Amino acid sequence: MNSIPNFEMIFYWSQDDAAMIVEVPELPSCKADGATYEEALANVRVVISEWIETAKEIGRSIPVPKRRLAYA
Repeated sequence: MNSIPNFEMIFYWSQDDAAMIVEVPELPSCKADGATYEEALANVRVVISEWIETAKEIGRSIPVPKRRLAYA
């Protein structure tokens, strides 16, 4: 997998899903899950790559990672 930018990620446990959820606020609708933190992180890296690839294909701009949330 190519190197992907380091976007801010928010991790939280979902009791309803019995899974770790990770969201990428700077990339609309970009999120993944996994049974563990490590699995969720690996999955979101794939989703980020796919989000960027799709954005390029449809001509959408790709945000530059801010590296720090303005809100939480």
